[in-house]
Amino acid sequence: MVRPSERGAGRPAAASLAALVACVALCAGDALAGGYPFGPRTRSVNDLGNQYVPLHAHLWDLLHGRADGGLLVNWQSGYGSSFLPDFGTYLASPFAPLVVLFPRDEIDLAVYVISVLKIACAAAVMACLLLALRPGRWWAAGLLGASYALCGWTLADADYNPMWLDGLIALPLLCLVGEWALAGRRRVLGVLLVALVWSANFYTAYMATLGAALVLLVRLALAGPTRRQALAAAGRALLTVVLGTGLAAPLVAVVYLGTRHAYPGRVRPFSPAPAEDLVARLLPGTYGWGSPALYVGTTALLLALALPFHRAVPVRVRAGWTALVLAVTLSLQWAPTSLAWHAFATPQGSSYRQTFVLAGLLVIAAWHALSYGPPGPAALGAAAALLALGAAAARGSDVIHAHTWPLLLLAACGTLTGLLLLRGAGRHAVLAVLAVLVLLGAQAGESAATSAVASGLRLKHLDDYAPFGDRQRRQAAAVGEADAWPRSRTDPGREQTVANDPMLVGGQGAAYYSSLTSDVLSRTLTALGGGWTSRGRAVQSLDNAVTDVLFSVGARVHSPPDP
Repeated sequence: MVRPSERGAGRPAAASLAALVACVALCAGDALAGGYPFGPRTRSVNDLGNQYVPLHAHLWDLLHGRADGGLLVNWQSGYGSSFLPDFGTYLASPFAPLVVLFPRDEIDLAVYVISVLKIACAAAVMACLLLALRPGRWWAAGLLGASYALCGWTLADADYNPMWLDGLIALPLLCLVGEWALAGRRRVLGVLLVALVWSANFYTAYMATLGAALVLLVRLALAGPTRRQALAAAGRALLTVVLGTGLAAPLVAVVYLGTRHAYPGRVRPFSPAPAEDLVARLLPGTYGWGSPALYVGTTALLLALALPFHRAVPVRVRAGWTALVLAVTLSLQWAPTSLAWHAFATPQGSSYRQTFVLAGLLVIAAWHALSYGPPGPAALGAAAALLALGAAAARGSDVIHAHTWPLLLLAACGTLTGLLLLRGAGRHAVLAVLAVLVLLGAQAGESAATSAVASGLRLKHLDDYAPFGDRQRRQAAAVGEADAWPRSRTDPGREQTVANDPMLVGGQGAAYYSSLTSDVLSRTLTALGGGWTSRGRAVQSLDNAVTDVLFSVGARVHSPPDP
């Protein structure tokens, strides 16, 4: 039988530290950038403002009994559309119902708080996973758990795609389920957790499941069980996943069928990122839409780079985790494996949505380097040399910005100082505490700065939308005054604030934006003269007397164009 790792001591402390560092660094980054809710800059860019905030507003209405429709049908958007596929795609997270705790006109704050809580939860679960994989210092697990949660994928991509953040939690959670399968423990809980993560967001849960399977394979290879023991452990893990996804199947099947009827997206051939961009995105303060955001913090990166040279770590452990990191990195750059990571569906946007899995593997590699004792000067020197070579190779990349080099220099100095202090501390408690503070400060500081850089640069190339404010209140008041549903519809107007105005301000209009906008609706409204954006998936209102009669629109709000 494969023996589980020793139960990690100090898991509550590690989880709490990881969550705290992640929250503080993330909020500090937003405050540094002057972003909502700490400053005047909006954070509602791209689909966050157009889709996710309005959908959470509609969920708020549903939970308060104020929506036109229910879980199956949304009568407010697209002159009536199915809602269960949208719910399964965007709102099935166990965090989503927390919107009820906020006022309706503070829906942007509700979505922000939910996003921060998800990131904190991911940090805490990763900290627990690290201690389950191998015993070590609780504060180190907390530090690296925060490194994972504050990875570049989170700060640059998932920060404004809140449903993806459930995948950030799913990866370490499913790895824990794999550990239980190795030990033959907690079988029912494992099934329930698989069902939970696949229901919360099946898209990123699929990627997390692939990542967890790779981790399990390495764990089996390193444990050296007999063939029978290995097959038994793999069988338990497979059965857990099959039963868990089976429990989630009713909701996942609805989403799948919804995609079959959705307006077709644009299919673009895969184009791998240049090698210099791939390396550059490991560094702090870099940003480039559509490139793999591989940043995990300089501490985690240096530790992962030091792992192959750390003589205190068994050769099999060094080889296994290093090989896995390299293999997954290469899989990001090859079209067939990229397609496999994305469930064999061409993504409508970035081709690197699976990058959080590689971030998790880098952090696991870093943990194995640190849990055997801080790397010595030789291993750290080799890691620093590799980092310097990578930085030199990436210096011509377009994703490098003015903040990158100062951040890298400060973070590298802080990390090397902290690790050397830790190695030399011995029984000197003061030196050990100083080392921990230096490492935590370096991690939190560079992640906050990297978040601020990403927030500022996003606003320069993505469309943005103001938080719920006076304009939306006036729209909602006008709709409420004229609303005669179900006798007739009240359209919130052609001069829309966001693409899902009916869900955000009320009424029953034509406007609707979702990845699941039906092909029939889009083609019908387009044939009637309606406009659209987002490659046909965001249909717009029709300000036309004839179509108003056809669709029983009894009143229509006219607002000045949104500035």
